[in-house]
Amino acid sequence: MKKIVLVSLAASTVLMAGGYKIPENSISATALSAAYVANAHGASATYYNPANMVFDSDGNKIEAALTNIMLGEIKFEGEAPTAGSGIPDSSGSTSESEFFLVPTIHYVSPMVGNFRFGASVVVPAGLSKRWEDQPAKGYANEFTLETIEFNPTVAYKIVDSLAIAGGVRVAYTSGVVKSASTASRDMDGDSIDFGYNLAISYRPIKPLSLAVTYRSNIDLTVDGTAKLYFPDNGDYTGPKIYDGDAKVTVPIPAALNIAAAYTFNEGNEYSTTVELVYERTYWSSYETLDFDYAGSIGPLTPGYDDPIAKDWEDTNTFRVGVTQKIKAFDVMVGFAYDETPVPEKTLNFELPDSDAWIFSAGMMYNMTDSWSIGGAVLMDVKEDRTIDKNVNENKIDGEFSDMGAVMVTLGAEFRF
Repeated sequence: MKKIVLVSLAASTVLMAGGYKIPENSISATALSAAYVANAHGASATYYNPANMVFDSDGNKIEAALTNIMLGEIKFEGEAPTAGSGIPDSSGSTSESEFFLVPTIHYVSPMVGNFRFGASVVVPAGLSKRWEDQPAKGYANEFTLETIEFNPTVAYKIVDSLAIAGGVRVAYTSGVVKSASTASRDMDGDSIDFGYNLAISYRPIKPLSLAVTYRSNIDLTVDGTAKLYFPDNGDYTGPKIYDGDAKVTVPIPAALNIAAAYTFNEGNEYSTTVELVYERTYWSSYETLDFDYAGSIGPLTPGYDDPIAKDWEDTNTFRVGVTQKIKAFDVMVGFAYDETPVPEKTLNFELPDSDAWIFSAGMMYNMTDSWSIGGAVLMDVKEDRTIDKNVNENKIDGEFSDMGAVMVTLGAEFRF
């Protein structure tokens, strides 16, 4: 098997850096900017902190929600080389805006002795990035990724104040990657991969909840087919130099969350819960991008046969969430600061990421003992980012701006 890397490959966006990962997979998580670990409750506790399941009221719980994710246009002003040629090209490119509907569902069982079981179907990562102008088109004419995770969990109450939990992560990934410059590639693939998650919750006093959760690394072993053309005559036509199997392994990195939540006036119909979360994401596992092709691919342009250095960095995210109970209503607001793992030296058009400020708000209405409905909105505002060609290995020189996303989540929980 011949190992090849395409400089124009946009598969690095599989990893969903910074604000492009999706930690908000429930109504409350969206409303609280994912400051929802120590105080995770209801059906969605099975995903955000399964150890908390044993502290919640008994009975079956189901939450279903639908999130609309809107990725705005990203603007680039500056100069970058045409992919595969190294020739500088002045660019005023703007990426296409994207819209996605993301469904999620969570379930928690009744208590079985000191045990409780749960399961979630969520979308932990996903992205579509399309550029129609050169030189950006040569790196990411289209990249669309869909990831669905099934996460069954089990929790055990050790004593009334302490619980542990664990689960299995089963991730299905499918995607399309297209790039077109002097050479072009049209590729699609999918995979099923596995990981695990762990959690511990401790309540030393009734109003205080402490929690630690860990999600393991998942290596996405994306396996599919690719068509390569050189030279490209436009719209993925020209001499076909490869038509066959292709695969790559890239990590969704491990993440550690340490959280504390305190409820003032607990048990009162006007109680207030404040939660602080520190998240460490281990992006440094993403060092290079390297592809395998199951056969000869013929004469490619220079530079296409070397591994692409990524050298991403571990990141910190700081989250704050406040839940104000007002009789039958839970009013929530959240804030977070999210670092980007993408260093200036390896940033490219497939993921022009930057540090982000996240703001959110939402509400749950507890209609009856059995039903609650709710909604939330979140804004992910990314800082403009200037790239220097003397630092950037891709020789990009300019500024990326107007990066960010908006999420709107609507859903309901049923208890029986």
